[in-house]
Amino acid sequence: MTASRGRRDAATKRALRERRRAIRRLPIRKAARRALLRSAARMHGRRLFAALLAAPLGALGLLTSPLGRRLGWSWLIHPGRRFYRLMTRSAAERRAARDEAIRKRREDAENALDAENEDDEVADRVERPEGPVASNEAPQEVPHMSGFRFEEYAAEMEQAAQNYEPEDAMEILSMIEGLPAALTSVANVMRILAERSDSEFPLEKEIAQSFDDMYGAMSAAVAVAEDLGPLFRQVHEADIARHEDPRNGTEAEKGWNV
Repeated sequence: MTASRGRRDAATKRALRERRRAIRRLPIRKAARRALLRSAARMHGRRLFAALLAAPLGALGLLTSPLGRRLGWSWLIHPGRRFYRLMTRSAAERRAARDEAIRKRREDAENALDAENEDDEVADRVERPEGPVASNEAPQEVPHMSGFRFEEYAAEMEQAAQNYEPEDAMEILSMIEGLPAALTSVANVMRILAERSDSEFPLEKEIAQSFDDMYGAMSAAVAVAEDLGPLFRQVHEADIARHEDPRNGTEAEKGWNV
């Protein structure tokens, strides 16, 4: 039984370690994906530009190609097609070089992050005792102490949201732009509980893994919240412009309110 429990704990430790590593790497991989998309867009832009330049050469090739075949001059045959192939090949080679550099930077950043957090791998800090722990000390009366009651704080936030009455939409924007920091704090609560469940509390490893799963879900919510502020500014660009730069003063701008 002890050997089976040891194997199970080792497998759970590995799963937790890989899960934490994947969550830490999320921002790095997100930035790398964006860089790869920009690299692909640059290549397609160069291909489009090459097509625009090759079009007149292709029209000219209708006249020069028969002459080139007769004289044996290959550079006169299909000049537009040859130019387009040259430009697109160059664009593809440049993209491949950029993508390789992006992947190399991502790999270096991930390795540096892993090395930085190597000492913080909670799963390897505390080993489970091989058998039940016995104590010769007489049990003592432990006074009841109020602990960490996350549901009370969450209920207070829920009530605050229910009673929230913003003065204007800009206050809502300010609240939205503060959401990533707020959700990061909530996610960190799950991370701390995962770490302490694994290293301090007398709990099975599966409990720490569940907390870690919640930390991953909250981290994904943080990523969504980071996009909400820019989205708000984009869809309400005209409203924000009127607020920040009212025509003839704030009172005059109110004349457009319906």
